Amino acid sequence: MLWIKWLGIVVGSFAVPVIALATYGAMRWADATRALHFRLEAARMAPAPVCYDSRELDGLPAPAQRFFRAVLTDGQPMIAAATVLHTGTFNMGESAGQWKAFTSTQRVITRQPGFVWDGRVAVLPGLNVHVHDAYVAGEGILHPTILGVFTLVEMRGTGDVASGELMRWLAETAWYPTALLPSQGVRWEPVDERSARATLKDGPHVLTMTFTFGDDGLLRSGRAEARGRIVGKEIVMSPWEGRWSNYQVHDGMRVPMSGEVAWLLPEGRKPYWRGTISSLRYEFAR
Repeated sequence: MLWIKWLGIVVGSFAVPVIALATYGAMRWADATRALHFRLEAARMAPAPVCYDSRELDGLPAPAQRFFRAVLTDGQPMIAAATVLHTGTFNMGESAGQWKAFTSTQRVITRQPGFVWDGRVAVLPGLNVHVHDAYVAGEGILHPTILGVFTLVEMRGTGDVASGELMRWLAETAWYPTALLPSQGVRWEPVDERSARATLKDGPHVLTMTFTFGDDGLLRSGRAEARGRIVGKEIVMSPWEGRWSNYQVHDGMRVPMSGEVAWLLPEGRKPYWRGTISSLRYEFAR
């Protein structure tokens, strides 16, 4: 990634007192995060209906029906929003693996689809890269910085960047499964006995992802054939996949607590995110 290359240059010339700079950067970053959350909440709409009714599964592909019956029960309130805390590792290497520890907080709304991921990647002892990865009111945002001060790269827009971020939101709906219901705007099509395609429309963006399910009906992976990957100074469309595991019961729903995300490249599968949920709090429709 381009911003990883710039990281080495900036770190090499880093001479400002770290403690003072980190304090200033934390305040500045918190302000930017609050601004993103404000925009996210301003776009929020209430899900309708407010509760799940299994009758809306009629006509869905068999794998999708098995999934909803495995993770939901009739009367389950629709998820309106969620706050998710993650821990895990992030691969900073472009070729060889350079896995670095991260922690993050993610705020999600289900309608209008949106999220703000606020991450801290520990690249060196005492030196964090702060990252905003977001889809807010139809705009995609990727903004990594050193200590919340020095921008490594900033990508914003309503084109490919937005489509890529909305694709991430769709892949992660295993964490908020009511968002995948037909009543919430997702259209399902059959693929085979273990897979089905889900299509989501938000404004000008129309995305389709293939979900694969296990023998137990649980969602195991989501794959997109083209998501924007930063290569040098360009965005290259590449196949992309998220895998989910470690299902647990949370607020009456079965949701995965661990995951891995990877690019599917000609030279092989390249994982770059491995995470576990350390805290998950839902807000339900009323």
